[in-house]
Amino acid sequence: MQERRDLPSAKINVDLMDFTLHTPLWFWVVAFVLSSILGLAAITYIFVLYYGLELLGYQNTIVWGFLITNFVFWVGISHAGVMISAILRLSQAEWRRPVTRAAEVMTVFALATAASFPVLHTGRPWRTLYWAFPYDYARGIFPDVRSALIWDPSAIFTYLSSSAAFVYVALIPDLAVARDMTTGWKHTAYAILAMGFRGTGRQWKLQTTAGILLSALILPVFVSVHSIVSWDFAAAILPGYHATVFPPYFVIGAVHSGVSAVATLMAIVRKIFHLEDYITPDHFDALGRLLTVVATGWLYFFLMDVFFGMMGEGTSELEVWTLRFFYAPYSFLIPIMIITSYIIPVPLWLFRKMRRNITVMFWSSLCVNVGMWIERYYIIVPPQSFKQVFSFLWIQSYAPRWADWILVIASFALVSFGVLLFAKLFPIIPLFDIKEGQVLKQELRIGRVKVPAVIRE
Repeated sequence: MQERRDLPSAKINVDLMDFTLHTPLWFWVVAFVLSSILGLAAITYIFVLYYGLELLGYQNTIVWGFLITNFVFWVGISHAGVMISAILRLSQAEWRRPVTRAAEVMTVFALATAASFPVLHTGRPWRTLYWAFPYDYARGIFPDVRSALIWDPSAIFTYLSSSAAFVYVALIPDLAVARDMTTGWKHTAYAILAMGFRGTGRQWKLQTTAGILLSALILPVFVSVHSIVSWDFAAAILPGYHATVFPPYFVIGAVHSGVSAVATLMAIVRKIFHLEDYITPDHFDALGRLLTVVATGWLYFFLMDVFFGMMGEGTSELEVWTLRFFYAPYSFLIPIMIITSYIIPVPLWLFRKMRRNITVMFWSSLCVNVGMWIERYYIIVPPQSFKQVFSFLWIQSYAPRWADWILVIASFALVSFGVLLFAKLFPIIPLFDIKEGQVLKQELRIGRVKVPAVIRE
């Protein structure tokens, strides 16, 4: 049962627009720290451009390391927006209302961060256009358009543009509120962005229809993006990659990490913006129940991947799984991944008291994404190792270097800085969605029963 709180329209405007209209001191401190990390990452990448990719710990066979691990991880995080906003909007789940925009914004910045890593990985980013477009005018070489590596840019930028449009359409009514609450250049900027929205019946109908259509149209992209990312591996003939279970495995893993990231973000937003009246334990309860189902589905596909590899007839495939399970440092990764992604959080989420505990939900959801990052790493790196003939030793062990770690930390700083900057410019919780929920929750007493005051068509 959802908590019923009466929130007047004026209070909603003041509470949700407070951070947008006023700048506390801590904002400048956090922005300085995050921008410093990004500056350090920029300097690090200049060194990488100058000295070469050897600064990233690559070996003769291992050429997909931390950068591609981060690419897959952040594409997975980006699935949070569609899962929370689009699917729950279409299913008319009332508890979604305070959560949707934060999930959508995190989708946009996570996807933009993910898209940057393949470019950085090329070593010569100014030549990336040679494989991003169908013809290389400089060398006269046609890229293989059947390759998933060619499909990736189209899928990712389609997802990024549609997600950005999704955020903007839902933001228009709130931009009109910001326009009416500001003066000077801020008023002019918000007025331009609001595009003359005045809250007429026709405008609300167009805005609602556009939101529903985008929700429906973005769902196929939601499934296809991480499926195509999985085909980067599944379409390869390398043992450990060549598995038909990868598309659904990657998609369910993306939902698991994305929804967990939303729970982590909402706990942070609730604390620092003092939004206890809007983000309640009821929302974390709903997220916990959803995550319990998603995590169990993820564990099922993980076991399918293990069984397909271990029970198949390919000797090389079995050797890759032997490497993953019995050779350090990989032998430590799978137990840590399972413990952090399933064994610790799911038993907690089975109890309503734990799901409604904000601290427990914050740390358990954060724990999940530690495990999900490790999962991406163990999927990507070990198959590139190989075993020397007539030897019991696996050679070409991958060892990430200082540049790898700085770029990993910078990716989290970039997404955090993007979400923080968005929250400073625009309300992180949709005002119109909260107000609509206030209308829909009203009830009338008819005889001995209470019925909703508003009936949905």
